[in-house]
Amino acid sequence: MFKTKMTSKGQVTIPKELREKLGIKPGGYIEIKETEAGYVIMKHIEDECLYKYVGILDGKNSSDEVIRELRGE
Repeated sequence: MFKTKMTSKGQVTIPKELREKLGIKPGGYIEIKETEAGYVIMKHIEDECLYKYVGILDGKNSSDEVIRELRGE
């Protein structure tokens, strides 16, 4: 469990161990989600994080062929 204190400006410091576990860097974002059990803090994942892979096969190979190639088959 982690404990932190809020400042008068509404700011909190996320403990270093938790920042490292979540992979949060300075300037990074977190998401706080309300659930029935309480609140969940998550690292924000950009919607575009997988776009760099769109079209990587470029119609040359099927995904099955790429996997076989990576396995050395």
